[in-house]
Amino acid sequence: MIPRSGHYRSQLKGYKAFIPTPLPPSLFITPSLQELLDKTVKILHELNTKAHVLPNKDLYLAMYVKREALLSSQIEGTQASLESLLSFEQGIVPAHVNDVQQVVNYIHALNYGNSRLATIPLSIRLIKELHSILMQGVRGGDKTPGEFRRSQNWIGFAGCSLEQAAYVPPPPEELLPLMGNLEMYMHQATEHPLIAAALMHYQFETIHPFLDGNGRIGRLLIIFYLQWKQVITDPVLYISYHFKRARQEYYDRLMMVREQGDYEQWITFFLNATLQAAQDASQRITSLVQCIEQDKKELFAQNVRATVLHAFETLPQYPLTSATALAQRLAISFPTANSVLKELVAAGILTEQTGSKRNRQFVYKKYLDLLQEGAQPL
Repeated sequence: MIPRSGHYRSQLKGYKAFIPTPLPPSLFITPSLQELLDKTVKILHELNTKAHVLPNKDLYLAMYVKREALLSSQIEGTQASLESLLSFEQGIVPAHVNDVQQVVNYIHALNYGNSRLATIPLSIRLIKELHSILMQGVRGGDKTPGEFRRSQNWIGFAGCSLEQAAYVPPPPEELLPLMGNLEMYMHQATEHPLIAAALMHYQFETIHPFLDGNGRIGRLLIIFYLQWKQVITDPVLYISYHFKRARQEYYDRLMMVREQGDYEQWITFFLNATLQAAQDASQRITSLVQCIEQDKKELFAQNVRATVLHAFETLPQYPLTSATALAQRLAISFPTANSVLKELVAAGILTEQTGSKRNRQFVYKKYLDLLQEGAQPL
């Protein structure tokens, strides 16, 4: 029996490639699946409300974008941490610099996509533009960035051959019609946007249209689609956190659709991941805001000068800083910046982590620890 999700087709060189059925499938929405959908919609609405009233929202969102970029890249084995990313932004070259650059590219792609969606719809054109940004100057950057592949790719253990592959996507000549159908589905889907996002992500990963970077682009599309459909109003939903925690299950459930045609189990997994991501994001926002408010009250109680308060207000976006960086950010002199940092250390806000007398780095550890939870490399 041919699975409803597609079929394997023998190729001239002896291997079989999977040809997915165009979207949408006919779905069986059980009462329990509908209940899960309703619960997820409710928590996302609550998250949107909480994000909307965030104090200094842009400062928080900048760090949330970094967290999602890091988590999505780590699923692919990237050995970068949030601290190494922040150090890189300070001009310090960390270990695994290529991995950190991949995360930086993801941030650029995420920010670019958010700005482009204000002027153009989600489309093949935008997907190619995002891929070009994602692959610029990093490992895999020689594999036709921004262009669909013209050769066969496959998925399997490191160094495996095509014959040993766990999964072989459609051959190159099938890509344009399949991606054309996916683009049409993005615009014409009648399912709830959360279900449509689950189907769209599965289909993109199954088509695997690029030689590299498919996983990261596929997860970017989830965020962009949900924002485009106004299911989420701000990029505070880092679903990659839960895909990372259940990485093997994530891959297995995608494969289960291909092998068994079971879309419903994938949609259930996707909704559960989205629900957990929304709950986690909501709790993390609360913790971050409480951290900032408590420390701000402490600084007021100590009657610190206005420049110190101003510097403190930039810490949600720059929890790792230096005197040079702070001087540039606040347009103050280096000695003034140095004295401000000393006051923040004395107040118990910042910690100096280099132990040296020159090129010292200061970290807002309490805040950074909240952001780094679950964001360590695999």
